[in-house]
Amino acid sequence: MAAADDNLCCVDSVPRGIDEDQAAVLSAVFSALADPVRLQIYACIAATEEICSCNLEVPVGKSQPTISHHTAKLASAGLIVGERRGRWMWWRVVPGMAEASLHAIRAFAPSP
Repeated sequence: MAAADDNLCCVDSVPRGIDEDQAAVLSAVFSALADPVRLQIYACIAATEEICSCNLEVPVGKSQPTISHHTAKLASAGLIVGERRGRWMWWRVVPGMAEASLHAIRAFAPSP
């Protein structure tokens, strides 16, 4: 049996990755959107310039405490921002955040 040539290596095919900070941001975004209720909420917010939390209950079919829990997760991931007005939170999408995340993930796809 011939000995393996230790000088042969795949150095030229080292994969291009992302740094730890980028990975943490992408992970938070995709984790937030992986939940069906949060995805519904994000879609409702994205369909408007801004929306009050009270207006998310009916389309999502969840109670206000559940809406608050999920919007907090979306906000923590950087996808939405809120402004308290009296007793209610008004939400809007962070411009470009979802698109930037999709662009980053597309960079991993092989070229056609």
